[in-house]
Amino acid sequence: MSIAFPNLGIYLDHVIRYIYIFSYPVAMYGITMALGIVAGLAVASWAAKKTGQNPDHYTNIAMLGVVLGLLGARTYYVIFSWDYYSAHPGEIVDLRGGGLALYGSLIGAVAAVLIYCRWKRLSIRLILDTACLGMVTGQVIGRWGNFFNREAFGEYTNNLLAMRLPLQDVRADEVTDLMHAHEQVVDGITYIQVHPTFLYESLWNLGVLVLLAVLTVKGKKRFDGEIFLLYLLLYGAGRFWIEALRTDQLLIPGTRIPVSQVLAAVLAVLSLVLILVLRSRKQKEK
Repeated sequence: MSIAFPNLGIYLDHVIRYIYIFSYPVAMYGITMALGIVAGLAVASWAAKKTGQNPDHYTNIAMLGVVLGLLGARTYYVIFSWDYYSAHPGEIVDLRGGGLALYGSLIGAVAAVLIYCRWKRLSIRLILDTACLGMVTGQVIGRWGNFFNREAFGEYTNNLLAMRLPLQDVRADEVTDLMHAHEQVVDGITYIQVHPTFLYESLWNLGVLVLLAVLTVKGKKRFDGEIFLLYLLLYGAGRFWIEALRTDQLLIPGTRIPVSQVLAAVLAVLSLVLILVLRSRKQKEK
């Protein structure tokens, strides 16, 4: 069945969820994540060379980061979806249908950097400045896994980027009354039209990547750690408003508060405060 961006005149027929290798199904979600990891490592290695660092460090960090990132992403998702997984414990380790939280993967990736830097006695701030370029690259590409899974979308909209999905392809608990009120039937198939929040986040992160890469290559940062803090600030700002649009928010238990929106706001504010404080301190040193 097709996925469309009707206001752009884009109609994509037969968007697959899996490809088959020797009759074994491989999820496009996983392929997209793998491409994001490879591209992220390439960008981090490129930035390392541009700034006079050893790119081998980032290969080593990536290997540890993949493990801790996946563990963090799944753990975060399961914790804040515990009502479902407590009733379906056998699905906790099943990643074929998605269920990875980007903030969880970020926590895992940062943990990998901290462990490696402590082991090799490297500057954590400097490594984070470079590693975050790889992280945001992975997010730009990895978000497209949600496209193939028909997930991580927002409320009904008819804006320029509105995305149309077959109703039967999405989870029933992510479909709102407003979406039902604007259902469209084409050739006997019922469609909903939504905010493509995965696309918003991918495009936002692409802008963040370009800005941070330019600052890195041109040597514009004022102190080690500033690029990483800018990443947390800018990603957090974007994630805060995008998360508000989504209909599949992970909630703080016992509340209707989206946990990722709270985390985005906290990290953005803390990062801004740290940037201002450390810039002021650096200025006084001059």
